[in-house]
Amino acid sequence: MGHVLVMGGAPGFGGAALLACQSAARLGAGKVSLATAPEHIVASLVRCPEVMAHGIRGGAEAAELPNNADVIVVGPGLGQAAWGQAVLQSALQADKPLVVDADGLNLLARQWPDVRRDNWILTPHPGEAARLLNCSVADIQSDRPAAAQALQRARGGVVILKGAGSLIAGPTGLVVCPYGNPGMASGGMGDVLSGMLGALMAQRGDVEFSAWLGAMVHALAADRAAEEAGERGLLASDLAFYARKLINP
Repeated sequence: MGHVLVMGGAPGFGGAALLACQSAARLGAGKVSLATAPEHIVASLVRCPEVMAHGIRGGAEAAELPNNADVIVVGPGLGQAAWGQAVLQSALQADKPLVVDADGLNLLARQWPDVRRDNWILTPHPGEAARLLNCSVADIQSDRPAAAQALQRARGGVVILKGAGSLIAGPTGLVVCPYGNPGMASGGMGDVLSGMLGALMAQRGDVEFSAWLGAMVHALAADRAAEEAGERGLLASDLAFYARKLINP
């Protein structure tokens, strides 16, 4: 159920957006669309032909796509150049529920320092959180609960501060994710999480509960994958299979 639009994959960075699309589809989004650089369209069709892929060259071509979506995931592979800025601006102007990750967060910190919304999930790692709060990574890590709550107060919505013991700060308080393992310290894990969050928001509509559920399923899927085959060599693309098993009754 629900239509998730993933906006990302600047020229040369297509894999991140494809990971987000695939995880959104595996967690039950009824429809998944992708807005990405034109050179990634063939790879998208090969990787996951169920995804409706649109090649966009800039903001003008991206502007109409959000109108048809229930939830927008923006940031995976977005880059911080003109292409990424234009795509993020299209997502922000749509007034749809958002999941913002990766360079979407870096652009928010730099270009939209005062934007606040109730209908989004922000998923920073400590470096991105430091840029959003204009402080050092050491400041973030010295008091992670305070940092997550400060970011949520400043930006609204729900904040997932990633890392060992990810923290979910929302309107009702702070939740700690008790799952996860060191094998998750590999590329693409955050992209998979953002896709999962988008799918859950599209189905449930509740931003905070979707954040709790998505963070837990993502980490627990990684634990199940590690139990079966070990932490070393755990890939982000492994998680969708286990997450699908977890999310079904």
